[in-house]
Amino acid sequence: MPLLPALTSAVRAIGAATTFSRARPGTSGWPAPSAWARLRRNVGGRLIKLQSAVAACSNNNAACTTLFKKLKNPYFINETPTVTQTLGWADAWTTRASAYAVAAASTADVVAAVNFAREHDLRVAVRGGAHGYQGTSNARDSLLIWTRAMAQIIMHDAFAPQGCSSARVPAVSLGAGNIWLHAYDAVTTRRGRYVQGGGCATVGVAGLVSGGGFGSFSKLFGSAAGSLLEAEVVTADGKARVANACQNPDLFWALKGGGGGTFGVITRVTLMTHDLPQFFGAVFGTIKANSDDAYHRLVTRFITLYAEHLHDPHWGEQVGFRRNNTLELSLVLQGLDQASAQAVWQPFFDWVAAAPNDYSYTSKPGVIAVPARHWWDADFIRQHYPSAIVSDPRTGANPRNFWWAGDADQVGQFIYAYESLWMPAALLEPTNRPRLVDALFAASRHYGFNLHFNKGLSGAPSDALGRSRETATNPAMLDAFALAIVASGDDGIYPGVAGHEPDIKLARSYAQRVQASMAQLRAIVPNGGSYGSEASYFDPHWQQQYWGPNYPRLAQIKAKYDPTGLFIVHNGVGSEHWSADGFTRLS
Repeated sequence: MPLLPALTSAVRAIGAATTFSRARPGTSGWPAPSAWARLRRNVGGRLIKLQSAVAACSNNNAACTTLFKKLKNPYFINETPTVTQTLGWADAWTTRASAYAVAAASTADVVAAVNFAREHDLRVAVRGGAHGYQGTSNARDSLLIWTRAMAQIIMHDAFAPQGCSSARVPAVSLGAGNIWLHAYDAVTTRRGRYVQGGGCATVGVAGLVSGGGFGSFSKLFGSAAGSLLEAEVVTADGKARVANACQNPDLFWALKGGGGGTFGVITRVTLMTHDLPQFFGAVFGTIKANSDDAYHRLVTRFITLYAEHLHDPHWGEQVGFRRNNTLELSLVLQGLDQASAQAVWQPFFDWVAAAPNDYSYTSKPGVIAVPARHWWDADFIRQHYPSAIVSDPRTGANPRNFWWAGDADQVGQFIYAYESLWMPAALLEPTNRPRLVDALFAASRHYGFNLHFNKGLSGAPSDALGRSRETATNPAMLDAFALAIVASGDDGIYPGVAGHEPDIKLARSYAQRVQASMAQLRAIVPNGGSYGSEASYFDPHWQQQYWGPNYPRLAQIKAKYDPTGLFIVHNGVGSEHWSADGFTRLS
């Protein structure tokens, strides 16, 4: 692996301490009841002894049926500290309840929890929005630091990071417990500004930024991490530090894409806000080809359209390529009115219509554009596009709470396989397009996949690229026109619960097909890199794939701020020195 020589000195510092195992319930090192009582007092009573939410599911009873219905509601999950939005991954992990949780309401609560965990050698889990495909926001027998209640939102007309003399800019400060829908509601719907966050409305703010995340409009604004101006973070020594370009700049850089729950517990992020485009919009529809040859021509035509007319800041989100010879359009747009957007697509739609023997629409195509201020406006969406969202159905729920209907399959999912790969923009050059089209077609023969154009920043403006370049994320994202994602899973599944057990044989067969599909793409992009928050759990070269040349520097920063490995997550910086469960140091 190319990075191993460069990593040696950095990782020795992380693994220098004597090998030991963290305490578990029932072991001699586990805190006594009196110690837990002191912690409860120190956090104002906000210590919760946890029990698994699926404990009532010993049989497939009515309570169990009700629970699995609730597990399709991301707001229920967000408010329930014993489950996560993804319930598990075949042959990898299952969401498990921590032993205790500190439901932190302030930075002081987080400091108390971190100090307690360090002093008692406890496993720590950190959770804000409860998303995380790789199970990084939960750990059995751990102390959960749960920041959901830290949901303050403060708008700044002119913000300068502490200790910096830089020009003041419009910004927003978000407590670590916020989800992006609430951030967008405050910044865009109510104030007419834009903050770069996640496309999925219920993703946690802090986790997305520290993971380097992307949103639907990243092709214009760059990664969420690139907009970070300042963060407050509690490090392993129990200190609440301000990190920005002028204070703790190394830690600041690591928090911009170096991985969530790895360098400390983020309690607040302050992100720059941007002028809001006049319009946001969408393009949708599903085209069915009647033969393999016709489908190959359809893929060729779409890639030509993308390369010549869509590879720019106006277009984001995704297109799906399926085994049944369908092309699924699910794109977003910004800065174009409906007539202008329609004009871009009309030649493509006309080409499809001109060949009725080869193509048909299984879902009618459309192009819409709306005033950007209404993009996350629940009342406006319910009035004009009610099928686009799902509202929280619970009695007394906030009427402004919803999730995108297109994200429903992610709620309560159990993953069978997941792979991602950044696709370099050089493949769009006329001489390379045939290779790209052949690879896309070949991949679709094994399993369906999507190209996420907003998760590759090629085509973005220079300012967005500049901000995103100054993050810890693998720089392969800067030259990629898209992130290819091949994934499989299902919902209503939880190991050990009768009636909901995964079919492991089926899961493994899907995993083989997913891997075969991705192999066709890797054949033309052997070292493309992966987006760490949406990548294979089993990648043996995750350091190179997630962070590329940035990993040695991240390892050094990890050793500086967390020398004993208090914050360990799967495939996180420094995790190579720990057992899979994060309890035992291996080196």
